[in-house]
Amino acid sequence: MKKLLIGLLVLGLSPQLFAQIEKLSEVTIYATNYKYLNDVNSQEIASIPVKELEQKVANFDVKESEMYHDDYNEYIVSFYIPQGKILAAYDRDGKILRTAERFENVNLPLAVKEAVVGRFPGWSITEDIYAVTFYDNRGTYKKYKLKLENGEKTLRVKLDEKGNFL
Repeated sequence: MKKLLIGLLVLGLSPQLFAQIEKLSEVTIYATNYKYLNDVNSQEIASIPVKELEQKVANFDVKESEMYHDDYNEYIVSFYIPQGKILAAYDRDGKILRTAERFENVNLPLAVKEAVVGRFPGWSITEDIYAVTFYDNRGTYKKYKLKLENGEKTLRVKLDEKGNFL
């Protein structure tokens, strides 16, 4: 029995001894839409669904899409989740030209929260809308539209990502 177990062990390990080592050719990976991801990425932790949708937009391959046709210079694609949506324009090579994004009730940056508490003590944020516009040649513009309540009073304010009131 002992010889049988040793024999099976040797037979089981012997194929690894004769395995061939094969060199693979180099593969170059590059991100077409790295500029978009860098611009929309904030220092604060945003809502996970927002980050995932932005990743999906950046990784979308227009050339693999069923709507792709060589004759068109621009493609408009919509992406949706329950918390919001992104409308993205791609060129024929799959590079993002511009986006319009809108999300509701996301995690607000600390600067925005502190600005609201500092200017409106006693008020609470009941609703928020996070709007982003990205242009390849101009960068990103982020805006927060907040609904504040204090008892019976309601107030709407707009802030940028740094907590500056608009």
